[in-house]
Amino acid sequence: MRPRIRPMSLKDKPSLMQILHNTQEFKPSEVIVAEELIDCYLGDATGATYPTLVAEMNSEIVGYICMGPTPLTEGTWDIYWMTVALDKQGKGIGSVLLKSAEDKIQKAKGRLIFIETSSKPDYEKTRMFHRSRGYEVVCQVADFYAPGDDKVIFRKRLGF
Repeated sequence: MRPRIRPMSLKDKPSLMQILHNTQEFKPSEVIVAEELIDCYLGDATGATYPTLVAEMNSEIVGYICMGPTPLTEGTWDIYWMTVALDKQGKGIGSVLLKSAEDKIQKAKGRLIFIETSSKPDYEKTRMFHRSRGYEVVCQVADFYAPGDDKVIFRKRLGF
């Protein structure tokens, strides 16, 4: 069953926060930052600040993706947050979310997408996911997040 992808609404926030808290890779401090971006989106009536999409199946929120244009660039976007409920992973939901975000970015005349993640072993599945969807590693900054925890930067070019 394919998830329904739609813009996030205020009623989705409790479910999203539960998913974020249950995502083992995210530290409590990271969940706080994710919530700040959710609140920015919800506080902007235009939906232009950190556009956020949710995946819904059988009236249940099962994942989300948060993105935004990169300041001071032409057509460059960042994917800031993306996660799928632990019990729903491996069912194609993340792929549908990411493709929906890419379509939204392309409609907004986006040409490049960047995703940053950790080099820690528990992020290997995440890195494999991005590679399998056409993202390439363009930079790795040693010891960025902490000693032994590099920042890995992925990029995807969108065609017009």
